[in-house]
Amino acid sequence: MALAHVTTLECTLCGAEYDPEQVIYTCPEHDGVEGILEVKYDYDVVHDRFDADLDGNIDTQWKYEAFLPVDDEADPVTLNEGGTDLFDAPRLSDALGVETLVKDDGRNPTGCFKDRASSVAVTKARHAGRDVICCASTGNAAASLSGYAARGGLDCRIFVPGDAPEGKLAQPLIYGADVLAVEGTYDEAYDLSVEVTEEFGWYNRNAAINPFQVEGKRTVGHELAEQSVVRGEVPDWVVFSMGDGCTIAGAWKGFREFYELGYVDDHPKMLGVQADGATAIHDAFHGHEDADDVAETLADSIAVGRPRNTVKACRALEESDGTSVVVPDEAILDAMKLLGSNEGIFAEPAAATPVAGVREALSRDIVDEDDTVVVCSTGFGLKDTEGAKRATGGVTRIEPDIAEVTDRYST
Repeated sequence: MALAHVTTLECTLCGAEYDPEQVIYTCPEHDGVEGILEVKYDYDVVHDRFDADLDGNIDTQWKYEAFLPVDDEADPVTLNEGGTDLFDAPRLSDALGVETLVKDDGRNPTGCFKDRASSVAVTKARHAGRDVICCASTGNAAASLSGYAARGGLDCRIFVPGDAPEGKLAQPLIYGADVLAVEGTYDEAYDLSVEVTEEFGWYNRNAAINPFQVEGKRTVGHELAEQSVVRGEVPDWVVFSMGDGCTIAGAWKGFREFYELGYVDDHPKMLGVQADGATAIHDAFHGHEDADDVAETLADSIAVGRPRNTVKACRALEESDGTSVVVPDEAILDAMKLLGSNEGIFAEPAAATPVAGVREALSRDIVDEDDTVVVCSTGFGLKDTEGAKRATGGVTRIEPDIAEVTDRYST
């Protein structure tokens, strides 16, 4: 079998198992998209296949191909995603009051973390003989999938909510995708993308339901584990913002795999951060019974009212002995400026949300001042320039007169 290292696809709700060689998205025993599937591996086979040195030299995420659920005969569709830097952040650390490092996934080819999943999605779709691939997105997945579809020679159809940032929509248009702005919420765009998948037989990249997409995202956990080996220290906390929940789930799965295989001697706690206008995963994890499915936040990448991967996200928090916090939009804007002005890292709102989450966790004594924290920035700031303007107040306009500069800066 060309997927000898993959044993099954298992329903996270009922445990039913399905053939990993087929194209299947969710367990048919459950309504809608509730029966999310989990990819299961034979780790003896994975370990035998993985022969790379954990030396910190990570050209792309395909260094971990032995862990990826891709057919041995498939030709990877790649733009050299992954292998992103883990930066020391001394000035940010001083500002926050805790040792902080930044994993900057905004440096991926299309400017976001989702490239890790899109590379796997297009590879799987092309190998399965599909000509069209689609997804729903608030912007980043749209840009990412469109770029990789272009690279792989597939037609791409994107469904976005009507209020998606224009900057994020320019990318998929340039990449040649059909971009369909749905006059409704992200959740409505998502539901429509699932419906057309069933109607037309297109390959659906939606990470929340396509079980193989989380597997691409988990390479960030592999990288962090390898980078921890090189640094000689496993961080106490790894922090992600949460929207659908699949990013933090994937990151934890990857790090946990390296820990259980003995490649690294400890694992971090996962801290998930949501905006206080979109708290569904946080509410589920903490057992809040008054939760609703409203999503109102300027951080569009995590503006998800009905997360499809709540089970996996909550499991990542629980298994890692981690937790979640919520932060207001004002704190997210402050975090954008804090990260940019202290470390020169330009993050979109959702990507800066982990920094705001660290502040919140410190104030609540969840994170200790003696801890080491990794914040994961998942998207480049130019994807949402309006957010940047709100964070900074914009430029200062002056007359073409040196006196105006003198008055402003003279001591």
